[in-house]
Amino acid sequence: MSKIILGLNGPLAAGKGTIAQYLKNKYAATVYAFSTPLRDILDRIYQPQTRVNMQDLSLDLRNRFGDDLLSSVIAKDATNDKNQIIVVDGVRRLPDIKYLRGLPGFHLITVVTDQKVRWERMVQRDQNPDDTEKTFAQFQKDEQAEAEKHIAEVGQTAEFSINNNGSLDDLYQQIEDILKQVNGD
Repeated sequence: MSKIILGLNGPLAAGKGTIAQYLKNKYAATVYAFSTPLRDILDRIYQPQTRVNMQDLSLDLRNRFGDDLLSSVIAKDATNDKNQIIVVDGVRRLPDIKYLRGLPGFHLITVVTDQKVRWERMVQRDQNPDDTEKTFAQFQKDEQAEAEKHIAEVGQTAEFSINNNGSLDDLYQQIEDILKQVNGD
């Protein structure tokens, strides 16, 4: 089996992280997230890892170093990684896939989940300190942020689509089906 690189696209709390964790646990996949370098920088400068801080930092870095900065970094990481399965979590913009699409074994997956389901999951998961108390109206506003604007456009270019409105078992089965297709089974 040759290297498989799965890019995950989808709106806030669609289930991308759950998919990445599943692949990491079951297949020892390496997971790269577009948010990881942003979180690293925020930690280094002793700033909270809020959604707003990550969005602002991403915008500042892309304005200074180019829209494809994070894509370039993650593509290099994925290329150098010796693991069999690589997951790239958080593909949000067309420049995010600029370098990834050129990698052998790259496949883009979009994750589709109803908005209300995603909000409920986000509040429960406690990933960012500012998410747990978020109202549905605030969640809807967050989805209008610059970082979220192009997710659907990128999703339209995806090779595979996962519907994550069901159970975890349903989600895992869809992932397994995609892996079979990618492997030619």
